[in-house]
Amino acid sequence: MMTSFEHRPVLLNESLHHLNLNPGATVVDGTLGGGGHAGAILEQTSPDGILIGLDLDPDARSAARTALASYGDRLRTVSSSFRYIDKVLEELEIEHVDGVLLDLGVSSHQLDSTGRGFRFSDHEAPLDMRMDPDSGETAEELLRTATAKQLQTWFQNYGELPGSKRLAQAIVETRKDAPIKTSADLLRVIKDARIGGGRKHNPATLVFQALRIAVNDELGALREGLEAATRVLRPGGRLVVIAYHSLEDRIVKHTLRAAAKGCTCPPATPICICGGSITLRVITRRPIQPEASEIENNPRARSGKLRAAERVGADVEEAA
Repeated sequence: MMTSFEHRPVLLNESLHHLNLNPGATVVDGTLGGGGHAGAILEQTSPDGILIGLDLDPDARSAARTALASYGDRLRTVSSSFRYIDKVLEELEIEHVDGVLLDLGVSSHQLDSTGRGFRFSDHEAPLDMRMDPDSGETAEELLRTATAKQLQTWFQNYGELPGSKRLAQAIVETRKDAPIKTSADLLRVIKDARIGGGRKHNPATLVFQALRIAVNDELGALREGLEAATRVLRPGGRLVVIAYHSLEDRIVKHTLRAAAKGCTCPPATPICICGGSITLRVITRRPIQPEASEIENNPRARSGKLRAAERVGADVEEAA
């Protein structure tokens, strides 16, 4: 049974400002969640704007449809990752859109649902961690089959976890005797591995983050999604991305900057040979972060960083 889907949109006013939407606009919310951002976008694009909401989580899509029922067929929900934005729009026979919003990370509902295994706890929660609970390998399956080297790489690259090698080896040794099936099982391994000593935060936070990213291929989806979003934007259309940890934010920052630069040839190359062209204009030179008042009302907003860019037209590319 679906639990209550609470969703507090992060950096809502800032998102709307940088999307810069007009009435009648067509917008993709690539991370629909409970529909917090989507509702505000539908209001801003009234009376006839269209919002295409993508989400792999059936709970999220159901909650958004219920919350936004008054908008009727102006809201269209699709079961898909935002990495396939271009394919979704092609199936809907929509060539270009006026805006794309990506609010990355995990929703409060997912974090608070003990049956999903997104957050470590002492409960015997199954280690699932899939955004789409009906597709793909679970975290439990990855912990059962991954090599020590794979585990170490995930913990290092996705969690930036000190002691990654020791934990990976501990997992491999532990599973020889008994499978690691629940969050409590994994917490015991983390504790016994004695990693993260002296750190301010529980190292389990980084371990669970790394596994969630691996399960859902979140960074790969982000790279592909940013490229797909750029392709579907009409000239003057805006892309707004909210990231919650440094791994995501670095990808967003470098991708937007590269699209704004166009040419990727080494500086010493006398003429461009890569054939790259400018596709975006970066609007936010530095990330926008929540005000203190928003963090006070929603502590989970504290790590949010918003970056935005605008799709350039052919005349701008030629002038550049």
